Amino acid sequence: MCRLLGVVAREPAALGDLLAEEIPEFLDLSREHADGWGIASWAGDEAAVVRDVAAAHDSARFAATTRTELDSGLLHIRLASSGSPVAPQNTHPFVGPGIAFAHNGFFAPRDALDPVIPAELLASAAGNTDSERYFLLLRALLREHDPATAISLAAARIRARATEFASLNCLLLTEEALYAYSEEDPRSEVSKRRGPDFFRLRYHATADRVVVGSSGLPSAEAEWSLLPYRQVLEIGRGDLRVTVHPELPAVTAA
Repeated sequence: MCRLLGVVAREPAALGDLLAEEIPEFLDLSREHADGWGIASWAGDEAAVVRDVAAAHDSARFAATTRTELDSGLLHIRLASSGSPVAPQNTHPFVGPGIAFAHNGFFAPRDALDPVIPAELLASAAGNTDSERYFLLLRALLREHDPATAISLAAARIRARATEFASLNCLLLTEEALYAYSEEDPRSEVSKRRGPDFFRLRYHATADRVVVGSSGLPSAEAEWSLLPYRQVLEIGRGDLRVTVHPELPAVTAA
């Protein structure tokens, strides 16, 4: 399992300044979620992605990356699922043209989505994770749908095709916005072991920034808003407009 953190700011600033309270808490979580980290960011028209297999709390490279100037970004720390090696190609975020994606959770079997991922995208898979398959399906759906709809459709297809899943929580960063999605199966072994709050995503908006993050961040427990399951949070770059898209009715899982 993993942890997620995302931010959109009105003005560019160093990541460590934008998330001055949250990053130390995020680093504390990386003592358990120690199987690599990644940061994707936008500043103006420039996108950047940095990933490493080291634990974030013990990584000079992570500390250096927090000095990056950005106006929007997503952060991921990884706790690798059983059978999924700690390797650069399995480290989030996964990236495509103009987008970056990170997932917290798992579904099985890992190849459940292969029949509905276009062959040329499936051939581009660098690693062996279910999370990368989630991303490749999302890339295919983005060819025909807006991001909020594509995320909902991807989650529905996982529910329909996987024999089990723990969480489909994810962050998607595009040039226009940061998106967040939250869903868990409370019957999963992970949810039963970790408790009902483990897979919750929360968000907090001020005049200067909007932040979204996984549970486990003490600063997020009191004042942050809960993202309801199967709804998509959209945070616009530049204007910080926050939209919560309701669950799509009768979502097709074909």
